[in-house]
Amino acid sequence: MKKKEFRKLLTGFLYSFIGLFIFLVGVNAGFMDVGTAIGHDLALLDNKVYILIIGFVLGVATILAEPAVHVLTQQIEDVTSGYVKRPAILVSLSAGVGGAVLLSVIRILVPSVQLWHYLLPGYLISLGLMFFAPKLFVGIAFDAGGVATGPMTATFILAFIQGAAGAFEGADVIIDGFGMIAMVAMMPIITLQMLGWIFSIRSKRKGDVETDE
Repeated sequence: MKKKEFRKLLTGFLYSFIGLFIFLVGVNAGFMDVGTAIGHDLALLDNKVYILIIGFVLGVATILAEPAVHVLTQQIEDVTSGYVKRPAILVSLSAGVGGAVLLSVIRILVPSVQLWHYLLPGYLISLGLMFFAPKLFVGIAFDAGGVATGPMTATFILAFIQGAAGAFEGADVIIDGFGMIAMVAMMPIITLQMLGWIFSIRSKRKGDVETDE
């Protein structure tokens, strides 16, 4: 490795360390408290639709702010030479995480709904989609599931869910407040494989049209 490249590498590590340090200071200083307060106050409202909508929106917004997500989507676009566009991945990933937060809120609002009620059919669907989605998207989907559970999600959204669980009568912060990360890891696997399935269908249709011509 050349000295110039080595210096750039060290500079990148230094920036990453400083950025993560500042982020964690912010988390401890009040970032998690804000998430908890928002979840708590929304759960106290009579109309529970608000917490469902805002939970979904926060899930979408948080994943768009996740640094690792932007790195992954850029790498996917570069490796596939633009075949898989960043916006398509971001939309699918955001929808998956937003849906995960939404389902987590429903689990708090409906005490009879257990975590395994989501995870068991969810992973069965994920495994089933592997037979229909292109292999490229299968790999992307499972990687995206891990990337989605980054520092933004693990701090703000987890605090939001715990705040909602603490305010809602009949919910338990320990039992209902956790498990959201598992949902966030699972949902992108489903949505991105569905995206791959759609890509596959469109490619086949396009091929059929070209053949007919």
